[in-house]
Amino acid sequence: MKADVLKLDGGKAGQIELKKDIFGLKPRADILHRVVTWQLAKRRAGTHAVKFRSDIVGTTKRVGRQKGGGTARHGSRKANIFIGGGRAFGPIPRDHGFKLPKKVRTLGLKTALSAKAQDKQLIVLDNADLKAPKTADLVKKFKKLGVTSALFIDGAEVNENFKLALANIPNVDVLPSQGINVYDILRREVLVLTRAAVKNLEERFK
Repeated sequence: MKADVLKLDGGKAGQIELKKDIFGLKPRADILHRVVTWQLAKRRAGTHAVKFRSDIVGTTKRVGRQKGGGTARHGSRKANIFIGGGRAFGPIPRDHGFKLPKKVRTLGLKTALSAKAQDKQLIVLDNADLKAPKTADLVKKFKKLGVTSALFIDGAEVNENFKLALANIPNVDVLPSQGINVYDILRREVLVLTRAAVKNLEERFK
C-alpha cells in the first residue's frame, strides 16, 4: 500500500510503500484493549499502603473490666474498630504488572498502526528536522499539516531542535522509534511517522 510523503510545511516529497502486514491488518479492539491494560498496569507504582494492627503503636492493656462493663471485652486499642486503630484488609505495596505474550504485544502495535492507516489518521513525513528551536514557526507548520493532536515518531534519535520547539505545544508528543507504544498512539488523534521511523519499524517486524 502506497502513501504520500509530506514535508513539515505541508508540501509533497514523494511516495512510500507501506507493508500490508504492518499497516494493513484488520482492526482488533480486543487486542488493543489487552495491550493498553498491560501497559497501564505495568507503569503503576503499587506503593499504596496502610497501617495494620501490628503496625500501630499503642497499649494492649484490657480496655475495661471483664464483666459488668456493658461493652464488648476488648483486649487492645489497636483493633480496627477503634479510631486510630489498624486497618483490616487494606492495600499493601505490590506489583500490579502481569505477563503478556510477546506475540500479543507485537500484534497490538501492528493493529494500532493499521487502525491509524485505515482511519486516514496516519501521516508520513520526509523528516522532522528544524534549523532552530522556535515554537511559533512549528505551530504554523502544524496548521499547514492540519495537525492539532498528534504523536510524532522519528528514527533512532529525535532532532533536538524539533524536540525543544514541540515542548510547549499541547496535545503533541514526540518519541524515537524504539519508544513507540500502543497507548501513546491511541491517545492522540494523528500518528506522524518519518521515513526513518517507517524503516525502523519494518526492520523491527522482520
